[in-house]
Amino acid sequence: MAYPEDNIKVPRFSEEAGFYTTKQRSKIMSRIRGKNTNPELRFRKALWQKNVRYRVDSKSLPGKPDVSIKKYNLAIFIDGEFWHGYNWDERKDQIKSNRKFWIPKIERNMQRDYQVNQALEAMGFTVFRFWAHEIKTNLDQCINDVLVYISTGRNDW
Repeated sequence: MAYPEDNIKVPRFSEEAGFYTTKQRSKIMSRIRGKNTNPELRFRKALWQKNVRYRVDSKSLPGKPDVSIKKYNLAIFIDGEFWHGYNWDERKDQIKSNRKFWIPKIERNMQRDYQVNQALEAMGFTVFRFWAHEIKTNLDQCINDVLVYISTGRNDW
């Protein structure tokens, strides 16, 4: 998907802007973690068991990849389906409340993912992006993809 040069503008989430939330929804949203999610922990544990050593949330790389292996110029992201727009064209219609906030928010996340991929590739990195559901349902295949890349040393993945 091609993105325009300008970043998508996301409106501020406030009641004055017409957005609303309940105490229950606010509590649920506050429990969502940005780091060390279950899929990330499962992936890292499996990678470690295969004797692959890595860095977590490397601040020196664009987008702070969930897992990075500088020896192989490899950046790995594990993206949540809602936040990063999995199957977005179909799922965007399912958002019922606060659509004026959530649709630009998720589209901006998708745009940022694209920009981060471009920046990392310009630095010579290969980027792997796995969906959280792929880690949950097919962890072995995800780990195998990384191991094949490492073992072949391919930069044209």
